[in-house]
Amino acid sequence: MTDLRDAAASELEALATRVDAAVAALGDLEPTAKAAAEELKAALEDIHRAGLVTIVQRMRADDGARPLLFDLVDDPVVRMLLTLHGIIRPDSMTLAGRALEAVRPQLHSHGGDVNLVRIEDGVALVRLEGACNGCSMSSVTLRELVEKALLQGVPSISAVEVLPGEPSPTVISVEAVLTGRGGVDVEAEGWVRVGPAEAVSPGELTGHHLVGVTGTQADVIVVNLDQRFAAYRNECAHEALPLDNAVIDAAAGTLTCPWHGFCYDAVSGECLSAPGAQLEQLPLRVDDGDIWVRVSE
Repeated sequence: MTDLRDAAASELEALATRVDAAVAALGDLEPTAKAAAEELKAALEDIHRAGLVTIVQRMRADDGARPLLFDLVDDPVVRMLLTLHGIIRPDSMTLAGRALEAVRPQLHSHGGDVNLVRIEDGVALVRLEGACNGCSMSSVTLRELVEKALLQGVPSISAVEVLPGEPSPTVISVEAVLTGRGGVDVEAEGWVRVGPAEAVSPGELTGHHLVGVTGTQADVIVVNLDQRFAAYRNECAHEALPLDNAVIDAAAGTLTCPWHGFCYDAVSGECLSAPGAQLEQLPLRVDDGDIWVRVSE
């Protein structure tokens, strides 16, 4: 297995070197020839992308072909090809999770922690946890450690934004739902009705596209595990692929992404496959048997 991985890595490096050399050679052409070469390159890439998109879509829709698709995406050459054509996203979340894991012991030693929420357009959105009151590390230093780890560890991240802290999302037992407790203010900005709590059976999840009163939209999944509900953005922390078909293991308390097998704690959203990354959990409340999720920041 090691020999196969080494061979794949070597092949990938050789192909990448050839691509870099060809792109560099374009700069030596006279303008007319360069324009023609770039147009040929763009036309071929468009043809390749259209064909690859069709292949991926049809394999994903076929129950028999889907497992093979997942295996192919794990191949480094296939991954590079699909990434170059924008069919899958670069694995920034996993890289960011590893970068934060390296500094987490230092954060913990001063009573602090960090939660990587998501990455948007090269900006890592994080929440700092722990006040660090009475210790030598200030919140400014905490932020500096996180920024340094992400900016140096993930080439695709150009900036870090610290989101304001907020209470942990509410997770309410089914017993509370059935008695009508929850007390959510349905007029509160950002809260959107998902539907009856009884529609989400224990050990299952449902996907929803929600639109708030201000126009804010979000694709979310609602999980019912061991008589508890939780809501997450419908994006795997690995490559932001949808989790509609994720597998719930009620006995283990886990949610597993159907694409690459990344495993999460179904209640907290913590990634068990890549420590430091996690699903973005959204506030969830229940009122008179209906599930409500807050989709605004």
